[in-house]
Amino acid sequence: MRNYGLMLIGVVIVLFGLMSLIGALFDIDVGDFCFPVGLILLGVWILIRPRLVRPDRALQTRVFGPIRRDGAWQVTDEELWLFVGDVNLDLTQAEIPLGETLIRVSGFVGNVRLFVPEGVGVSVSSTGLVSDVRLLGQRRDGFLAPIDLVSDSYETAERKVRLEMVFFVSDVRVRQG
Repeated sequence: MRNYGLMLIGVVIVLFGLMSLIGALFDIDVGDFCFPVGLILLGVWILIRPRLVRPDRALQTRVFGPIRRDGAWQVTDEELWLFVGDVNLDLTQAEIPLGETLIRVSGFVGNVRLFVPEGVGVSVSSTGLVSDVRLLGQRRDGFLAPIDLVSDSYETAERKVRLEMVFFVSDVRVRQG
């Protein structure tokens, strides 16, 4: 996951660098070129990406807007994709299965809030251009570097939640509630 996220960010940076170089060499306004290319790349990503998700994993996609879950619900392995928006997952009343549950969140700009009950181990991996991660009192900031944080009880917990994220700009908060 970490290598995939860094590779995606690297490809985007190289593409924008190449477009800027072509613009400088041929006296082209790169601004007029970047927006349509960005839309085309986003459209291709939306069309191709669902085929890459495992069939046993749930997928939810939103272009804008929040993804919220609270109250009584069943936590399962899933992927959440959004372009810009917030993800708020309250697991305090949710049914969390034994073992490790993977929640993968991808997007451009977003805030992720995860509320976990006592006794649940949490692991956070965040890859992006700019990341700010706070996990149960621990804090790390990153610029073009992956961030990996693990709660103290992760290895011994019966129920574990692994949160993997790929964003260009992200802010992550994990709290016990």
